Amino acid sequence: MSLHSPLGETSRHGVMPGYLESLSLVERLHRLLLDVIKDEFERVGVLDINAVQALLLFNIGDHEVTAGELKSRGYYQGSNVSYNLKKLVEMGYMHHQRCEIDRRSVRVRLTDRGREVRDVVTGLFRRHADTLQEKGVLGPDGIDQVNHSLKRMERFWTDQIRYIY
Repeated sequence: MSLHSPLGETSRHGVMPGYLESLSLVERLHRLLLDVIKDEFERVGVLDINAVQALLLFNIGDHEVTAGELKSRGYYQGSNVSYNLKKLVEMGYMHHQRCEIDRRSVRVRLTDRGREVRDVVTGLFRRHADTLQEKGVLGPDGIDQVNHSLKRMERFWTDQIRYIY
């Protein structure tokens, strides 16, 4: 996706250039996050799982959820959740079980192997958080400001989808 502004947008819309830069940064940061996770798994010699699947296992953590809950709780952003869940079950990273009440629904949770993957991602993120602070890249206040701004953007986009504005 290219988010370059046509000439003249800067003078007519003061926020437009910064907004386009923010959109581009969010997109690049997500791709970079997946690359960082992929590199970590290559470093530790785990090659049968991809970064999206590892992040999914991290986000599920100790919860037991349905596929539908993965998106509603923000654990998974992709469109191919069923495919990734099926692969993770086949590879032994997740357990799945039909719900007793609604037999159409399947609940999933991590296996011991899935928890090992979660722990690798947790360790990676913990090292990153420590290094961000140690090197003065972002401390607690800086992280809070970034999160506050991103949450406001998330609310704005959610409102756009719901036609509030």
